[in-house]
Amino acid sequence: MIDHVYISVTDIGKSVAFYVGALKPLGWREFGNYDAASGPDNVPNLFGLGDDAYISGTGVGSSIWLRQRQPGETGLYIGIVCDTNEAVDAAYLAAINAGGIDEGGPAHRTYFAPGYYAANVADFDGNRLEFVHKAWNPAR
Repeated sequence: MIDHVYISVTDIGKSVAFYVGALKPLGWREFGNYDAASGPDNVPNLFGLGDDAYISGTGVGSSIWLRQRQPGETGLYIGIVCDTNEAVDAAYLAAINAGGIDEGGPAHRTYFAPGYYAANVADFDGNRLEFVHKAWNPAR
C-alpha cells in the first residue's frame, strides 16, 4: 500500500488549491504542514493532504505532500507502508542489494512523529522510495 507521495510543484498556493479541489469529492482534505526548520536539512517544507483514514487515524490511509520544486529537480517520491520496523530494514537492505542508492538508513524519524520508523533509497534515475512503519497504524 502507498502511504504517501511527495509531489514537487512550481507554485505551492495554486497546487494546494488544485489538489484540495480535485480530491475533495473523494473525502481528502488539507490537514497540515511540515516546517523544514524542525528537521534535517534534506527534508523540505511540506504541505499535506490526506484521506479520512489517514487524517483520523482510524485505518491505514494515504497522503500527498506538496513540496516546492527545486531547479532541475525531477523524479518521484513514494512512501510504502511496512507492517513492522523489521520489514523496513528488510526492504531497505533488499533495495541497496539491488543497486539502490542510500538516502538514509533505517531509523526512527521522530522529527515527523514518535513511532515513525523509515529508510530511504533512490533508484538510478533519482526516483525515491521511503519504506515506512508508523507505530500507530492498525495491523493490516
